[in-house]
Amino acid sequence: MTYDNSINTRDMSHVKTFSERHKHDFINARNKIGIPYYFNKIDGTILSKIPAGKSLAGEDYYGKDLFSVTLPAYYLALHPVTNEQYALFLNNIKPNSTLLNEWLRLGQNDSYIYRVGKCYKVQKLKTEHPVVSVSWFGAAAYCFWAGLRLPTELEWEKGARGVDGRAYPWGNEWDSKKCRNSKDKGPLAAANIIELNTEDNTTCGVWEYPEGCSPWGMFQMAGNIWEWCSDWYDPHAYEHYRNGDLSPPTGDLCRVQHGGSYDDTHEGCFLNRTVHVNPPNAKIWRWGFRCALTYRNQDLSIF
Repeated sequence: MTYDNSINTRDMSHVKTFSERHKHDFINARNKIGIPYYFNKIDGTILSKIPAGKSLAGEDYYGKDLFSVTLPAYYLALHPVTNEQYALFLNNIKPNSTLLNEWLRLGQNDSYIYRVGKCYKVQKLKTEHPVVSVSWFGAAAYCFWAGLRLPTELEWEKGARGVDGRAYPWGNEWDSKKCRNSKDKGPLAAANIIELNTEDNTTCGVWEYPEGCSPWGMFQMAGNIWEWCSDWYDPHAYEHYRNGDLSPPTGDLCRVQHGGSYDDTHEGCFLNRTVHVNPPNAKIWRWGFRCALTYRNQDLSIF
């Protein structure tokens, strides 16, 4: 890809205002132990540093067979990419119809981004919600433009569960009130008096559910949307990881997703280890992504 990652500074001001406005949410929620974090100037993403070292990974649905894995340091975004951020990307890249169709579904019933002439806009009240109906290719293209990347499956998992192998970002017990799911979509949804795609029946803002943050301060590692990872799906990948081989899986059919969505009910969907797999060109209203950044032996913290 050869995208120009120069930005429209007028559009960027809105995203920077969004990030500046909400950085206190992160500080108040989870940054009480001095975790370094980084503000990406291209798209306004705030990323937290995940330190190098060992962590527990793997296990089956019943919590058995955890193993230790050692990863280098990296940065992981505090929240999924928002509609506002993705619209900024589209307005700067100006993709042709072929690329746009490969990356994203537009329209009220598919995503909350729509086009007016040559400009991409976001539906009212949805700017701070995660972008959805985005393919793996659309996620990867955004990351490339922003100077970031998608996390590997192991990076995503460590970001969600810390080092102790916990089942959910907040601990080992399921709590439907700590993430966006089909049983917690707001008061109108609970009363069964709303329709599909109303404010309370879909995604929520990316800074909601702070009580469900991961040990590193990531919001919504469980619930709201399924998140694309960089890896191909390999059913034997974790056997290789257990044996010390951390090379990326090979494949050509499906990419990995994690997290569970606002439309899922069973608690198993939200386990840190639960994997969802889909073709990279697929685009569904429950799928989005968050960004990562390789650590390069320098302190990028700005706050």
